[in-house]
Amino acid sequence: MMRCTLFLLCLMVAATASTAAEHSPRPGGIAIVDVGTSKLPKPDVSYGSKPALVVQALDRWNAVIGIPLDTQSGEISVRVNGIEMGVTVADHAYAEQRLTVKNQSYVTPDQAQLDRIGRERKIIDGALNNFREVAVDGISLAPPVDGPRSSSFGLRRFFNDQPRSPHKGMDIAAASGTPIKAPREGIVTATGDYFFNGNTVIVDHGQGYVTMYCHMSEIAVEEGQMVGTGETLGSVGATGRVTGPHLHFGTYLNGTAVDPAIVLTTPESPR
Repeated sequence: MMRCTLFLLCLMVAATASTAAEHSPRPGGIAIVDVGTSKLPKPDVSYGSKPALVVQALDRWNAVIGIPLDTQSGEISVRVNGIEMGVTVADHAYAEQRLTVKNQSYVTPDQAQLDRIGRERKIIDGALNNFREVAVDGISLAPPVDGPRSSSFGLRRFFNDQPRSPHKGMDIAAASGTPIKAPREGIVTATGDYFFNGNTVIVDHGQGYVTMYCHMSEIAVEEGQMVGTGETLGSVGATGRVTGPHLHFGTYLNGTAVDPAIVLTTPESPR
């Protein structure tokens, strides 16, 4: 297979530019790759077995690739119109987080709970991996709720001293009942009360760009509903596996969790 090196185009974060985001080629980050002139048709880009988001930035096409948290540093391969091209991933270390959960069933579920978790995982994975072929003008997101933002994405977590998978979202602290707003237009592809996530909404923004909202006190939208930027999705709560009220905010590209801090356009408000 023919190989060549991609020219990587770094886009600056700016609230005024809908296509803006940071090129951050690290585990849990985003690679923004120049894949050709927009004078030609939009190229077909994939990473692994999954199609990738492609947006137009001025006179160029840019592929936006979500890099899995377990990716090792070095070169990964992206396919552009059938040609393999290399992208260099930098090393990035994440810290540990230790939490105490009062309800032990959230740490060691019984068989009935495991069966429920398995059923829910299929629904959630289906929504997170959905690819809807529509034009997308960028990946910048408005904050879904105001409040202090944790930097917990990627943390290796221990619940009651038992190791669990890394944290795949941003926790935003806010009082129960605080409205959660859609950060960009999309279609609601899943809603439900899930074992770990509590009341949850998943929104598809197109071409594999998906956002998730967990631990809500209530859900204000329905599956299949179109939502516009700023429309209320529900309210902050403390449902599921939590230690207190907050919004777990997840962002996904090509089925991969990426750090929401990369795509949020507005800095955190002073505390």
